[in-house]
Amino acid sequence: MQFTLDDIDLSSLTKANLGALLFDQLGLNKREAGDVVDAFFAIIAERLVAGEEVKLSDFAGFQVRTKAPRPGRNPKTGEAVEIAKRRVVTFQPGPKLKERLKSGTMQAGT
Repeated sequence: MQFTLDDIDLSSLTKANLGALLFDQLGLNKREAGDVVDAFFAIIAERLVAGEEVKLSDFAGFQVRTKAPRPGRNPKTGEAVEIAKRRVVTFQPGPKLKERLKSGTMQAGT
């Protein structure tokens, strides 16, 4: 199945835009389309919170990484403060996405 993006404003990719694509091109009603998009992101968030890696085949991977505490500075007062350790999500593009970015073109079927 090939999606066309002609009728969707993609200046900002939003959950609403994704829902609109599902509504327009798969025939789901708007509530179902919104539920599918919400469920997709909820699953990704749930896996990341659990510390698991999320891989989206042919696109990218997301991993949770713990950043160590580090020295910082309060920009207002100049006072030295310690920035606590924290968990962050990292994005790693997959090989096919890297190639598309390098060539600047989309390949047929993607």
